[in-house]
Amino acid sequence: MTKVLAGITTSVDGYIAGPDDGPGKGLGEGGERLHYWVFGGPWTYDSEPKGEATGEDAARLDEAISRVGAVVGGRWTYEAARHWGDENPWGLPFFIVTHRPEEQPEGDDFTFVSGVKEAVERAVDAAGDKDVNVMGGADVIRQALAAGLVDELTIIVAPVILGGGKPLFEGFSESLELEHLGVRQSPFATFIDYRVK
Repeated sequence: MTKVLAGITTSVDGYIAGPDDGPGKGLGEGGERLHYWVFGGPWTYDSEPKGEATGEDAARLDEAISRVGAVVGGRWTYEAARHWGDENPWGLPFFIVTHRPEEQPEGDDFTFVSGVKEAVERAVDAAGDKDVNVMGGADVIRQALAAGLVDELTIIVAPVILGGGKPLFEGFSESLELEHLGVRQSPFATFIDYRVK
């Protein structure tokens, strides 16, 4: 049965991006440190990441990717990532939640939809016997959690304090009961998995 998984990287102080995030600086000022685990170590906006995840980080990434059959993301993430160069980074059905679905880009790399519920429903249909990954941004993950659409939540904690930026649970007023499923650690991140009850 298809599960809906949500996962996002945060700093120790709860930010998913540093200050002034946007196109060309998708993780904000100093936010590159959040994704050292993805690229095998330090990188900066000035020199695009060239490395790859290694060790426990690579194992975790490979495991997550092997489970996924479709992806849901937010418009801000899509814009901040500069549309991933207009190429779907996952190579899977990718549904972008936006208030402007009529701005559907050409090609079939991304499908714009007007709400998180519709995006998740379409992703579940597209995923076949695999799972759906709800990725950034924080707003899309908060909406999916509030709507009761998420089966499992992974919080990836990078060993950095950003001191400001975009908080993961800003304005989230829901009460959620989580069941701890496990934790894994690397030099660049701690992966905490929960089942959403």
